Amino acid sequence: MTAKTTPVSPRQTKPELEHDYVRSPELGYEPPETAGFIRCLSHGFPTPLARWHYHDEYELHLITATSGKVFVGDWIGQFQPGHLVLTGPRLPHNWISMDLPEGGVPLRDLVIQFSHAPLVASSEHIPELREVLPLLERARHGIEFFGMHAPAAEHWHRIKSRQGLARFGAFCEFLSELAQCTDFRLLSSTQLQSEDNDTQLDQINAIVSRITDHLAEPLSAADLAQELGMTESRFSRFFRRATGNTFTDFVNLVRVNRACQLLMESERYITHIAYDVGFNNMANFNRRFLDIKGMTPSEYRKQGAGRFGGKA
Repeated sequence: MTAKTTPVSPRQTKPELEHDYVRSPELGYEPPETAGFIRCLSHGFPTPLARWHYHDEYELHLITATSGKVFVGDWIGQFQPGHLVLTGPRLPHNWISMDLPEGGVPLRDLVIQFSHAPLVASSEHIPELREVLPLLERARHGIEFFGMHAPAAEHWHRIKSRQGLARFGAFCEFLSELAQCTDFRLLSSTQLQSEDNDTQLDQINAIVSRITDHLAEPLSAADLAQELGMTESRFSRFFRRATGNTFTDFVNLVRVNRACQLLMESERYITHIAYDVGFNNMANFNRRFLDIKGMTPSEYRKQGAGRFGGKA
């Protein structure tokens, strides 16, 4: 018996972080007349801002509440409070909370956005700014920083509370700490070719949401291609260009990472977890888990989780 699924269709709203004209103060953005080069943003969850999207700015993203699934380029992992990531221009990303209380949370994200060109151009005349250039290069793949939750929150509030040159000075102090941080990892292995077409971006967002929200349901590239009015080969090219993964690999990544979360958060039988996340037999689950995590599910559980996402 095939599980009932929701048809994939483009959402009616445009990508919220794509253009300046959608950066509404009602969604948490600073008014354009006060934002300047450095934009500070905070918001809760759920929100229209939390979706598969990209933009031209760098984005420094600190999670303050809830845990769940994070997508950065072709990387899929898990997040919890304290998760700090810097994404580069046009690198798609999304954070999806999986343990949301009824009614949501009023504050989940503290965000700073800034542009590439002013920093790089200024570094030609201000040698001190060259210190940040390697950090910006690494950010093209997305950078996750460890052990910086408390200072990152303090820096965000300091930057948010200031204007003009004082804000820029506080921002540079934060960048300097990030540039000197050695406890980090790069996330996405490839630079994705982000879609410039809003409708196609909405389609990818709907597909990613369906995979995440309905892990146990059977999903096939052929069925999704038909719903989108594409041939299967065209859908495969479209999906890989947007996510950096084949459809099958992407689904397996999401399912295995959800299994990791359940392994760490509960004492449930591994067999039950495997079926709950969409694997129909244990042999396939164990094989995929080993391929993706480099260890068996039981080894992963024994190892524990000093950090979410270990080898994601």
